[in-house]
Amino acid sequence: MRYQSYFNTAVSLIRAYDGSVPLVHFLKKYFAEHKKHGSRDRKLISHLCYGYYRLGHAVKALETAERLKISLFLCNETAGDWAALFEEDWLSAWLPTIPEKIQWLQKKYPAFTIVVIFPWAAALSEGIDQEAFILSHLIQPDLFLRVRPGKEKQVLNKLREQRIGFSQLSDSCLALANTTKVDTVLEIDKEVVIQDYSSQQVARFLSLTTHHSPLTQTTVWDCCAASGGKSLLACDVLPGIELTVSDIRPSILRNLKERFDRAGIRNYRSFVADLAHSPLTTHHSPFHMVLCDAPCSGSGTWGRTPEQLSFFTEQKITAYADLQRKILSNVLPQVAKGGYLLYITCSVFRQENEEQVQFILQQDGFELVKMELLKGYDVKADSMFAALVRKEK
Repeated sequence: MRYQSYFNTAVSLIRAYDGSVPLVHFLKKYFAEHKKHGSRDRKLISHLCYGYYRLGHAVKALETAERLKISLFLCNETAGDWAALFEEDWLSAWLPTIPEKIQWLQKKYPAFTIVVIFPWAAALSEGIDQEAFILSHLIQPDLFLRVRPGKEKQVLNKLREQRIGFSQLSDSCLALANTTKVDTVLEIDKEVVIQDYSSQQVARFLSLTTHHSPLTQTTVWDCCAASGGKSLLACDVLPGIELTVSDIRPSILRNLKERFDRAGIRNYRSFVADLAHSPLTTHHSPFHMVLCDAPCSGSGTWGRTPEQLSFFTEQKITAYADLQRKILSNVLPQVAKGGYLLYITCSVFRQENEEQVQFILQQDGFELVKMELLKGYDVKADSMFAALVRKEK
């Protein structure tokens, strides 16, 4: 009866949710207003809601409860405590892999196809395995940590002492179960940075900038700093940089200061800038490197925010691409001769990625150094795009 109650609550929440705010905020508000739900209740109800939206646009004609049942079947390795909600034929079909489950579902629901989970495949960047990418939305991504330089031994020792399971993807990259509470064991931003696997791969692009000039006097501007993850990465990969950060939101820069304080980064400049509408006016430019982690659709991260699969519209791709182009137009003149622009998105759409690189290369004096779609869907991570361009001397 308890699990049926969880199921019924999730159905009511899904029917009430309209996508106008992130699902995490919607659920947080609901639980704040309904104190009867304990921590386990909140966890299971949230699990049901997130699983439901992993279906994207598949079998949307069905009732909410039926779709939620399908999502439970697809997104859980075993029926477990949910078994009482299913008839025997479902339980017998609870096969080991998602493709096997899909084959069974397609017999029961002929309208079910994986293509409509993510119906924008034609807009994807080149090189994406469409089926693997789409199916990855049915799986909760991992939590990834970047171990900061010199902290490797103490971080691994702390995790092992607390018997926290992890996989080590590199000397500095650790993968953990998404629900792992690491902030009670590790010092966030001082010892480790919570940063997705693909986002950590940006370090390879940063390292390429050392091939042409010494970096002891390099000025770096993170023009769309947001939470500051790329700035922290740049400081660790390129020690000695003179860092400048900006964002359109003053509140973000206040939060960024707190994060930099925890990370021990104090020698930097910051300012508020609306780069979509105004060119940069500061005596600190031009910069040896500009990091442009541009506002985007976030389509490479929808495994973490699957509600986007249901509420995103294709028109938004063009809207983001237009915004990115405006920002680039105001940012490119701030790159010093012989300097670099590192353009990054967490999008998988061609219009936000390769087409923007073509726009950059159409401007005088820029040449492509490296461009890559950072595929995370095969390692339970986000997918991103990065391109490094150099301005001729």
